[in-house]
Amino acid sequence: MSDVQQNCSGAAATRASELDAVVVGAGFAGLYALYRLRGLGFTVRVYEAGAGVGGTWYWNRYPGARCDVESMDYSYSFSEELQQEWRWTERYAPQPEILAYLNHVADRFDLRRDIQLDTRVTSMVFDEAATRWTIETNRGDRVSARFCVMATGCLSAAQIPKIPGLESFEGRWYHTGYWPHEGVDFTGQRVAVIGTGSSGIQSIPKIAEQAAHVFVFQRTPNFSVPAHNAPLDRDAESRVKAHYVEFRKKARESRFGFVVEGSKDSALTATAEERRREYDMRWRRGGLGFMATYSDLLINQDANDTAAEFFREKIRSIVRDQKVADTLVPREYPIGTKRLCVDTDFYATFNRDNVTLIDLRQDPIASITPTGLRTRDAAFAVDSIVFATGFDAMTGALLAIDIRGRAGQTLREKWEAGPRAYLGVAIAGFPNLFMITG
Repeated sequence: MSDVQQNCSGAAATRASELDAVVVGAGFAGLYALYRLRGLGFTVRVYEAGAGVGGTWYWNRYPGARCDVESMDYSYSFSEELQQEWRWTERYAPQPEILAYLNHVADRFDLRRDIQLDTRVTSMVFDEAATRWTIETNRGDRVSARFCVMATGCLSAAQIPKIPGLESFEGRWYHTGYWPHEGVDFTGQRVAVIGTGSSGIQSIPKIAEQAAHVFVFQRTPNFSVPAHNAPLDRDAESRVKAHYVEFRKKARESRFGFVVEGSKDSALTATAEERRREYDMRWRRGGLGFMATYSDLLINQDANDTAAEFFREKIRSIVRDQKVADTLVPREYPIGTKRLCVDTDFYATFNRDNVTLIDLRQDPIASITPTGLRTRDAAFAVDSIVFATGFDAMTGALLAIDIRGRAGQTLREKWEAGPRAYLGVAIAGFPNLFMITG
């Protein structure tokens, strides 16, 4: 594909300076928005900061990166032909396969001709007289659009902790959200991983298999359920594909957004033995469906406690060093009030001789030094640092753009007291500006 096709440069960009719609971001949401808007007869331009489509799956390439929603759910439903022709290989798709899927979608539906890559939107100003938005980019583009769709992703603005001394570190440091596309070889290295959220839980077991030693710095322990990932069962795939319309309907009507077998029973009406049997069955199956074991796990503290204690017992049964196990056990919040994580051998990784857990609640990081990290009580010499510290979620990518609505009010000013929106989609004073994950 030519540079002209990829970047909409030169005369083509000039001719299209007035558009019906601009979409910011070419991940799952942005590609679908382009497909739908084009189908309505709109002229559309998509601006994407990366050098390729894929959104989160373009940027997040850390070891072990994969989706924690099952493959048959985590896919588009707008095309029956696409649903039937694409074949996932695993129960939980790995990052390279999801990225291949999104590139296939971009090609199959001829989406690339309206996508401008390597371009970051810097400014969006609403012209009240013209009732249009003026959009500017870091490459000098200046276009006008009636509608703006912010498909910027709720987890796209990486959160790098402001730890004193980072600039002095003589080794290499990485953030899981901006992983080098060529990969990283940790063989023989001493590696610090800061964070035990979803990306840390996925990457730590893989890094530990390669590195000489891994120091895991944990602030808040997380509840994590095993994935029990495996090659996708072809009989199960065929059954879903034979009834995909009904399958998608159930997903849209579910509490979780994907199909999971739920229960209408209360955890408190079951006996201890019955609860244990149900929880064990869900644990053996793996995945996010655990929280559907009983109907009241997210609305009744006593019911929630039964599930949380089951997890704590599981962690203690897996991790041999009980001091380490106790550090990994969450106690400060009900299970499910932070998104449940899905892992492969996360807890078992702490049985390895080359993995050390540091509890930052007891011994916080004081600084980064030229040779590693220093906590309040100890120093750790490392060759590389991995920040698995998540994102400035939901609003970070939006506030990074200078967005100005009616009377020149900035979005940052509008949200000074916290973000407010209509149905999470639109913002008063910012006409025809739509958020996908507001």
